[in-house]
Amino acid sequence: MAEPAKLVVGASGFLGSHLTRRLVASGSPVRVLVRHTSDIRAIADLPVEIRYGDLFDDDALRAAVRDCDVIYHCAVDTRAWLRDPEPLFRTNIAGLRHVLDAACAAGPAKFVFTSSAATIGRRPGGVTDETVPFDWPRLGGPYVRSRVEAENLVLRYAAERGLPAVAMCVANTYGPGDWQPTPHGSFVAAAALGKLPFRFTGTGAESVGVEDAARALILAGAAGRPGERYIVSDRYLTNTELLTAAAHAAGREPPRAAVQLPLLYPAAGIASAAARLRGRDSRFTVTSVNLMHIMSRMDHSKAERELGWRPEPVLDSVARAARFFVERRSRRRESERAG
Repeated sequence: MAEPAKLVVGASGFLGSHLTRRLVASGSPVRVLVRHTSDIRAIADLPVEIRYGDLFDDDALRAAVRDCDVIYHCAVDTRAWLRDPEPLFRTNIAGLRHVLDAACAAGPAKFVFTSSAATIGRRPGGVTDETVPFDWPRLGGPYVRSRVEAENLVLRYAAERGLPAVAMCVANTYGPGDWQPTPHGSFVAAAALGKLPFRFTGTGAESVGVEDAARALILAGAAGRPGERYIVSDRYLTNTELLTAAAHAAGREPPRAAVQLPLLYPAAGIASAAARLRGRDSRFTVTSVNLMHIMSRMDHSKAERELGWRPEPVLDSVARAARFFVERRSRRRESERAG
């Protein structure tokens, strides 16, 4: 009998592509579900079975989940800056519901959901863990609310419909292969390429290497307890630590000028107002400033105890990300000269 496949929904994304690569390296047969419009360069060299379809294509979903023992859901809209949040809720909740329904019908051994560390509640001045319910909806804005509602939906399917689902609360991920790049990866790219004149004091976030996050998802597929959530983070990184590591890895001096956190709020308000006047979205908003500092430090020991997960130092992954951005720019310049 053929070994069941592992299905990755959203395999073209940053974490999804690293997960797919690790699954292939483990020798597992791997199937991926991507859209026809997806940029699949991060997995183009891998021997995977590619299925095409979006989250609302029920026929494609049913075909994709068939004969898969573990389903990894990594498809998420991370555009927290959108003025109109409807696309966030459409992908992150409505689309997810279609995947969950297909999974329930297929009966996998495990459904591993990529959630966010932002779904964890706060303990100002202390350390938080998976037992603390989410308690900051006003500060997080529509994007964070969509992630919280999505995680709650997955856990309801586990409790009410018996889906063996596990929610992985993944922190900011860093590493090579961040083609877009992600919003937090943009800081690494800017520091590595010498395009960021400032660092931001009083800001930071829980962070993890993308390879380690992918490994945590695989461990959850084997040992995660249905209905549980797990924090996937190495440690809290300040913005100064992040930019210094990125700059040094690229052979540059880190930004010397410092912008204090209180100054970011009026600047974000002005940037948002200007974007509204132009009818555009702005990535620099009051909510984005909140997300740069508002979350508590987190304890990931549950993932260590129950999954056997041990993350490597995240600053090593930041350094690899910085070198990736430098090498990508060099290749682009060589291609332009050759053309």
